[in-house]
Amino acid sequence: MMQAAGLGGRAGFRDRHGPILYEYLSGLHAMLNLGQLVNTVQKNCHISDARHAGDFTLCIFLLKMREFFRWENDIPFARDLPKEEVGAWLQEREGLWSDLEESPFESLQLEGQQLDPFDADSVNRELIPQGYVYSGGYGRFSKPHFFLGSLLKKEKRAGYTIYISACEYARDLEAPPAMLQGKTIYVRQESVRRFLWEKIEEWRWNRKNEAMERALDCYSFDLDVNSALERMTENETEAMILHELGEGLAGEMLGDEWHRMISAFSRSKAEIMIRAVRDMLADCLSTLPALLAANNTASLHFYFANFTGMRKYLFPEAIAAYQQWARENDIGVLRKLVDESQHRWLDTARTLLALYREKGQDAAAAIEHLLEPAASTDSPACCPPKTASNS
Repeated sequence: MMQAAGLGGRAGFRDRHGPILYEYLSGLHAMLNLGQLVNTVQKNCHISDARHAGDFTLCIFLLKMREFFRWENDIPFARDLPKEEVGAWLQEREGLWSDLEESPFESLQLEGQQLDPFDADSVNRELIPQGYVYSGGYGRFSKPHFFLGSLLKKEKRAGYTIYISACEYARDLEAPPAMLQGKTIYVRQESVRRFLWEKIEEWRWNRKNEAMERALDCYSFDLDVNSALERMTENETEAMILHELGEGLAGEMLGDEWHRMISAFSRSKAEIMIRAVRDMLADCLSTLPALLAANNTASLHFYFANFTGMRKYLFPEAIAAYQQWARENDIGVLRKLVDESQHRWLDTARTLLALYREKGQDAAAAIEHLLEPAASTDSPACCPPKTASNS
């Protein structure tokens, strides 16, 4: 019978690393008290989940809970989950959330200090030298996200610090594989790998996504699944870094007012649209130019395999250009699209900000009206008209 991790983070930490290594690490970092830190971070994760579990549709919620159970109990991707145990665990977890929903987030105790769980920079000043990395910030719908993991790599690029983690010891229900916080990018390779496996499984259930099939063919999954997954994880880790660098560039162009605008329209269709616009700007500034320059066809196929939802709704031209490239093997089609779209989405983003400045929280309807034509006409109608001030 598997044991749920409860407040203590991932089940089987000792089993996963072995008792000798566990005792060695405990002695090496006695002052750190890793177990206590894992408990506190995981409790904050549970509090966040308790407050935001209702953000998901029932179907998405159940899928995420199954994945969370797999993570907590360290169950291999290819192994079926025990249905009865998942059901019992789900009831226990909902009971735990009910008890914690009104609780405040707890400070993290490090080297005799009580640190704010959202002050990741201060926390990491203590953890990074000891081989760990922590993140505490806000994601979609203003949901707090926390995680604690082992540090795999640290690098500097374009003025940003990039932390890549390996094994995760504490996390919340939704585990973003990559996140930008200020001038720091966090990439969680365990979550990247899990995200990729879920996409692969989704494709296996319904093999209609030709772009995904092309992406998987680049890695020879039919020969060695594990090796192929590792190669794909490395490749997509780089693609995610490129996207977060693009987010940083977009942020420099748009300023802090962008975040205030998103907060003003939290949990609305306008927020989803606004986030999609910035995503596309980031990808046209960084992700796609770099993938095209490197001729990284595997990541390009995977990118368009997952070009869905609001991005596809607002930018159908991207799918048309991808299909033409796949059909005619003319990479110039994608390069042309990216070059033209950098200006399009930057102009669009600035127009959204202008609407927000003019109308404040009443701008939601105007934003939706501005962006909707992009999904129903052949022209980039969400661009502002050319004037002397924006040409």
